[in-house]
Amino acid sequence: MIPIKSFALAAGALLLAAAPAPAVHAQDSAMRADWPGKGDLFVGTCYQPVDRSPAQIAQDIAVMKGAGFTMVRMGDLSWDSFEPEEGRYTFAWFDSVMDQMHRAGIRVVLDIPGLPAPGWLHKTYPGVDLINQDGARLHAASRYWDDISDPDYRRHVHALAEQMLKRYAHHPAVIAIGYDNEVGSSPMSYSDGVRQRFVGWLKQRYGTIEALNTAWATQRWSRRIADWDGVDIPYGNGPGPNERNLDLHRFWSDQTIAALDDLDGVRRQYAPHLPTASNLWPEAGNKGFDYLRSWNRYATYGALGFYPGDALGAAFQVMMMKAGHRTPVWFNEFTAGGGGDYGTPDRSRMWAYFGLLNYAQTFLAWTFNSHLGGEEQSLFGLLDHDDRPSWKVAEFARIAKEFGRMKTLGFPRDVQPQVAIAYSFETNWLVSPPPGPNTIKQYFAGSYVDQAKAAFQPLFEDNVDTAVIDIAHDPIDAYKLVVLPSAYIMDAPTAAAVRRYVAGGGTVVMTGYSAKADETGKWFATPLPGRLTDVFGLRTNAFYRAATPLKVTLNGATATATDGYYEILEPSTARPLAMFDGLAQPTPAITVNRFGKGRAIYLATAPQAALLGPLLRSLYAGTGIVPGPKTPAGVVARTVEGRTMYVNTTTAPVAVPLAKPGRDMIGGRAVAGTLTLPAYEVALVE
Repeated sequence: MIPIKSFALAAGALLLAAAPAPAVHAQDSAMRADWPGKGDLFVGTCYQPVDRSPAQIAQDIAVMKGAGFTMVRMGDLSWDSFEPEEGRYTFAWFDSVMDQMHRAGIRVVLDIPGLPAPGWLHKTYPGVDLINQDGARLHAASRYWDDISDPDYRRHVHALAEQMLKRYAHHPAVIAIGYDNEVGSSPMSYSDGVRQRFVGWLKQRYGTIEALNTAWATQRWSRRIADWDGVDIPYGNGPGPNERNLDLHRFWSDQTIAALDDLDGVRRQYAPHLPTASNLWPEAGNKGFDYLRSWNRYATYGALGFYPGDALGAAFQVMMMKAGHRTPVWFNEFTAGGGGDYGTPDRSRMWAYFGLLNYAQTFLAWTFNSHLGGEEQSLFGLLDHDDRPSWKVAEFARIAKEFGRMKTLGFPRDVQPQVAIAYSFETNWLVSPPPGPNTIKQYFAGSYVDQAKAAFQPLFEDNVDTAVIDIAHDPIDAYKLVVLPSAYIMDAPTAAAVRRYVAGGGTVVMTGYSAKADETGKWFATPLPGRLTDVFGLRTNAFYRAATPLKVTLNGATATATDGYYEILEPSTARPLAMFDGLAQPTPAITVNRFGKGRAIYLATAPQAALLGPLLRSLYAGTGIVPGPKTPAGVVARTVEGRTMYVNTTTAPVAVPLAKPGRDMIGGRAVAGTLTLPAYEVALVE
């Protein structure tokens, strides 16, 4: 039994742990006059000059200039070319490339190549090697197999960043700085050094071993921890309890953020005039990190490698990486060909225009030259393997030419999204446990990411700009509506944000699976939804799964659910908006509660577009949400400065009804009645 004093200390430690760290603004999230912003669009490529001879480099730059490219990204994946052995730096080869880019009028995103680490670093400092959860040492057989928490790694990448920024911070070609390509994909390690760092992290988070035991529910299955020496690293690949797995992800997230903070500290010292734009991959499945609670510490622009599949998923990913930025989005890597994919004519152009509609400013083809060797020798770039420019060069040249005009017509876009979708990296980690004896997936049967996309889908289909943010980190007062799909973890900051927003007059929609667990990952010992029963005016303790599809009638129209999970809502001050049809016991499907000046609406099922669509659309008029242009399925549109851009994301022609005649400024044709868009085609109608 924990003494009362120790319990109080433990509770206090948990509350402190629940609160996010104070925001550290490495750069102002508002646009600075000397950073690329409104009226700037960049088309170019990612370029690895380490693959090329001096003659090829000169030829490559001539091709880029001829295509109208205005930006390249260089430096990534090349640490041992800059530092072939410890402390010996070689920059003359890169100086020449930088100077040639400048003479060609091409700006450079300078990437600090902290990943992967060179072989000499691993051989000299074995702590940089990964140790897998079975205790086996792994040599650097694959990219990013580096322990980025290791002090020797950190020291050397810091020194590399210093040398590169001292040399290039004021080079006239450099326009922005990038850090550690795809840092979210570097794996976890289980060395003794990592264990010591993990224990230190736990001490800082929880303070006492009693508080840790409380947070981890160690009384379950006789797993109490007597002292800090008894703490083991949880198994990232399972098995293990949920609470420990959540803290393992948090630890590695904090290590990743610390590595980025350190590099940004070097930038602030040597290149404070330059913004940052890094391809971070925070949602990588093997580790990842909590980008949405930290983006403002190391990123001026939301940036990503953009390799879209479906349009819905592409838009969701872009808006997640935009997060709370008021700056545009950069596609630091942009779809051209790909691994085993030579490319499809007009597809990259279509996705570039799709990006314009979703706040994008920069489009850098991955990659310029097709690779001859290594793991990516079947990855096809703009040049063929024999150095002949493929048709893709002409397609990107067309994009560059057309975007030269687009940047005078209101692009990149700079408008506040109307709606916010609340997304939590921590919830995704918790409800996606590693294999092992674990009942959480028996309860949370679906995919959290897919459920978040399901909430995003109706708004996407209605061409409504929608942010994807962590509402405990980013202010939400400016949004007309906030949607919380499967907000499983309801920590104190998130609950406080919801409470303030609704009390101040905002409208929130929350779904089933929400507010079940506190910040430790344990279920609340209070009525559900935890911390928010008064805001929503109900309890949600009981749940069932229907044997036949659920049906809900709202405003006279009946919708059929795609997920049978439903909760029994027990209203106190809430009133039903809709009931489930056909259940043996009548039960509300949707309730609304007045709290303060606002409304808290609860949908008693898993997030699903079939039910959220009618509900969200019923709220447009009352919240002041203005839907975008009406379009058929597969066509995305926005109105920008009085002109409407349409993008057909499908492989078939689509007819778009027009309210009035106009002129397509891209195709140079008059349009009236119906706009016919061939596959992958775009139009800007004035």
